[in-house]
Amino acid sequence: MTGREPLAVQECVEGYLYHGRPPRFLILRRPPERDRIWVPVSGKVEPSDRDFEAALRRELAEETGIVDPTRVFPIDWEVEFDGPDGRRWRLHGFGVELPREAAPELSREHDASAWLDLREAISRLHYPDNRDALERLARILEKEAASSAPNL
Repeated sequence: MTGREPLAVQECVEGYLYHGRPPRFLILRRPPERDRIWVPVSGKVEPSDRDFEAALRRELAEETGIVDPTRVFPIDWEVEFDGPDGRRWRLHGFGVELPREAAPELSREHDASAWLDLREAISRLHYPDNRDALERLARILEKEAASSAPNL
């Protein structure tokens, strides 16, 4: 031992919400005290969360009031970075399909929301890793649409 144990990684989740074909994406804006940046639903995994999906569903309900997504699935995307607490943070991305475009009931963490096409959503997202994750989700959705299209 070196006298200092490494700090555990803080696991976090992000949800990229969408509806329809072609999909439109819901992104959220932080309030002025949090720089008014556009982001997906996100948050830390809590000890009470049984897994990453449970953490994402909790954050989704807390931040948007949405409790009935059509589908939640991992997009096989994660990124690590140095968090504000000095620990490594690791984000796990999820696609979240919604049954309709609806106005979310925003928590105090956000002051605005917008349903946007892929190009506009990518242009508004503040962090490059958020843009990368949304592009990954879009590729997954394109493959799904292509595989479900009737052969003519």
